[in-house]
Amino acid sequence: MKNNDNIRPVEQRDIPGLRAILDETELFPSGLLEDMLQGFLGGTVADLWFTYVEDDQPLAFGFCEPERMTDGTWNLLAIAVLPNRHGQGIGAQMMGYLENQLSQKGARVLIVETMGTPEFKLTRQFYKKTGYVEEACIREFYEAGADKIVFWKHL
Repeated sequence: MKNNDNIRPVEQRDIPGLRAILDETELFPSGLLEDMLQGFLGGTVADLWFTYVEDDQPLAFGFCEPERMTDGTWNLLAIAVLPNRHGQGIGAQMMGYLENQLSQKGARVLIVETMGTPEFKLTRQFYKKTGYVEEACIREFYEAGADKIVFWKHL
């Protein structure tokens, strides 16, 4: 695995590149991005936004926040890699970077939630491959037939 020299916190100048990633992956509507980033960029929230860049161009990003009413538990709410860069180890590097950042902050646990539908099979395999344990299934959470699968890892 490559080192994490290409990964850093998101900056204001990354927003156009992050929008492009969202438009290609359809993880969530890119129009929501600036409002979501506002607290992080302003330093008013504990959220972590990080990006993988090459030649100053974002190719991936992630978003994680502390879970309310817990001691040291964080939730990875989004991670996306440009589709033409899938399978190149970028996602695993992103997870390693995040886990290191959280460990330095004294975090104990990282959870990740995803869908239990066939379209997310590779996503679930990715989390298992990077050391996460499938901890829970909440049936029909997102919509009829779309379970929430929760993965867990002790940091």
